[in-house]
Amino acid sequence: MNLHFKKQDFARLRDEMVEKAVFRRGVRSELVLNAMRAVPREAFLPDQLREFAYQDSPLPIEEGQTISQPYIVAFMTEALALQGGERILEIGAGSGYAAAVLSRIAGDVYTVERIGQLAEKAASTLADLGYHNVHVRHEDGTKGWPEHAPYDGIVVAAGGPEIPESLKEQLKIGGRLVIPVGRDPRVQELVRVTRISENRYDREDLADVRFVPLIGEEGWAPAPRDRARAAPVRPFTRIIKPSLAQKIAAYCEPFESPETAQFDRLLARIGDAQVVLLGEASHGTSEFYRMRDRISRELIAKKGFRFVAIEGDWPDAARVDHYVRHLEYPPSEWTAFARFPTWMWRNNEVRVFVDWLRSHNAALNPAKRVAFHGLDLYSLYDSIRAVLKDLDEVDPATARARERYGCLTPWQSDPATYAMLLSPARIRPANRK
Repeated sequence: MNLHFKKQDFARLRDEMVEKAVFRRGVRSELVLNAMRAVPREAFLPDQLREFAYQDSPLPIEEGQTISQPYIVAFMTEALALQGGERILEIGAGSGYAAAVLSRIAGDVYTVERIGQLAEKAASTLADLGYHNVHVRHEDGTKGWPEHAPYDGIVVAAGGPEIPESLKEQLKIGGRLVIPVGRDPRVQELVRVTRISENRYDREDLADVRFVPLIGEEGWAPAPRDRARAAPVRPFTRIIKPSLAQKIAAYCEPFESPETAQFDRLLARIGDAQVVLLGEASHGTSEFYRMRDRISRELIAKKGFRFVAIEGDWPDAARVDHYVRHLEYPPSEWTAFARFPTWMWRNNEVRVFVDWLRSHNAALNPAKRVAFHGLDLYSLYDSIRAVLKDLDEVDPATARARERYGCLTPWQSDPATYAMLLSPARIRPANRK
């Protein structure tokens, strides 16, 4: 019978499994329990076996291998005594499930799988699920992954006749190695090795277990069928890089609302920067404008910023500047941004900020009032007129600029036509020989 489960059904079964099969059997680390609750084991299983995902038992996966029993994954992870943020090496990626659990605690997980097909499948599954701090290598796991050593913890999901020296050497002093060991592949002891110093290791026996054999140069020799199975699809190392959306989710700082947002951490990151750029991820929304208002106020009040520069028409912004700094134009004459783009700057949210800035400036010495400037040029005629007016007043000799502006006269009333005539599609390419 093929059962179909919804996501919420799997989540309920996962919680029940963690409670009954992991917590009640003695695993007490909150980090481990939370990791087990977070990782969807069903996603690492073949479709036909997903209904059994939260039975506490190993299950078959591709290439004749198994996905470990959930309790054993939790038990071995707890034996590493992780605190969070460590660098971990896993030998035997298998489906990728145990690596995903480790990744919920560790900073980076490096996992090695000797069977090429499994390594590729695990890497693909982990990437699809967003476990971008797990890195997969197709290689002989008994040799470890020395390029990223030393490791805070090493966990081996296969039983060897003895502990590989390569793995011990890649362990950080104070780090722990958890591995099944036994001269008889059918009878193994799960041991924990702690590196005490450069040449000293402490060994503890944890439990009787039974794992698939650890095959490789420092493990068991492969049987003929294992040699065929381990033949590489292609040697590869896959560092799973996060997507842009995953990077944003990992590094962004969410706020409940612009009105309740706290900015201490943001201001600390800004530090002594003299220029702060406020990007536009949701351009035009009321929430964005209100958040920009709040951040601007914080920068002015707590960081001493002296002017705001907007991507707006600079002659119109100058009218606002006169208003906020109590200069030429009285409040009743504020008519800036009466043309495009009216929706961008002539809106209620911007007006609230502008009125706040005027009120803030009223208490300051005129020489220290915060200015409001525009960085763009939409009004061709008004902009040219403002430039020439200023030059006539401060440096009449350079007012010859009006001669240069003469070529733009035909387009002053309709700058968009000028822009269209200069578009690449209308420029004839040079003749080529």
